[in-house]
Amino acid sequence: MTDKINLLGLSCIEMEEFFLSLGEKKYRAHQMLKWMHIHQADSFEQMTDVGKKLREKLSEIAEIRAPEILHEGVSRDGTRKWVFKVDGGGAIETVFIPDGRRGTLCVSSQVGCSVDCSFCSTGKQGFQRDLTSAEIIGQVWLASRSFGPRKNLGEHPITNVVMMGMGEPLLNFDNVVRSMRVMKDDLAYGISKKRITLSTSGVVPMIDRLSDELDVSLAISLHAPNDELRDKLVPLNRKYPLAELLAACRRYSDKRPDKRKSITMEYVMLKGVNDQPEHARQLVKLLGNLPVKLNLIPFNPFPHAGYERSTRSDILAFHKFLNDRGVLTTVRTTRGDDIDAACGQLVGDVMDRTRRSERWQKEVFLRAGDSADGAVAS
Repeated sequence: MTDKINLLGLSCIEMEEFFLSLGEKKYRAHQMLKWMHIHQADSFEQMTDVGKKLREKLSEIAEIRAPEILHEGVSRDGTRKWVFKVDGGGAIETVFIPDGRRGTLCVSSQVGCSVDCSFCSTGKQGFQRDLTSAEIIGQVWLASRSFGPRKNLGEHPITNVVMMGMGEPLLNFDNVVRSMRVMKDDLAYGISKKRITLSTSGVVPMIDRLSDELDVSLAISLHAPNDELRDKLVPLNRKYPLAELLAACRRYSDKRPDKRKSITMEYVMLKGVNDQPEHARQLVKLLGNLPVKLNLIPFNPFPHAGYERSTRSDILAFHKFLNDRGVLTTVRTTRGDDIDAACGQLVGDVMDRTRRSERWQKEVFLRAGDSADGAVAS
């Protein structure tokens, strides 16, 4: 731990206030943002257009510090996952999903999660703490640096960010919103509002607050078409039932400049639990008058989950029924499940991930050895 202020987590306005407090001009804040997020600088000495005295002063009171990388894995499909160590001994996971020209980064907002959805492995580890804004934006910063220097200001491998990693983003509201402001800032990552998505299990008061403070895309972890079932799958529903949640979604949609923009409803497909014809009929009735897009997510298993993935035929039949009745529905392609990077599989267990990292590195070493032997033999 350190008493220095971590500049990585400051928005543009906060950065301006910081430099004004030092007796400096506002433009210093703009320099700092570009050096950190565009040029990927991790020390003040690299900032050649900042005077030496100011660099020395900054080194005394401030820092640029992201979480520590414990492990990085690459899936067969190109998905990448990082395990990051954060202050206090906890760990978080971040996933990058490439898809043609689009690259989506799935970012965590908390160490663990208190919502405890019954089908999600993150909730099984309990809740430790909120992430700071520096730890949230640090995930984007480290992922960006892993791709090497940006060739020009408009080029970036991360085109989309989804707040769908570990934790409930709206229960860490201030730090999440501060981080998303940095993601949107042209002096940092310049990601458009429609390409930043916040996913929530349904914290109704914070959905309303978000609609007043920041325009980003919204996704709802729905997973059930009625309160009785959702109470079991998403315990937060007992506090904010479906009628209240959908009313908040309507208010959020009405406040956006483009009211035709849909809200994404996420629906994990659980065999024999929420994938039956009556559930599809209930969804049509529930969502028919809302500007929503339904995303069906095949369940991704984890140890002792207690659930199974719906069969492909049942998922496709569910999908067709909804689309035929006017509910725009897609089926999410499972990515990164071979490295436990798929939806619902993020855990952040330091010891477990460290052991996996050691095994993974050993396998890579052995494969490299096999390749070398083959090259010699040929």
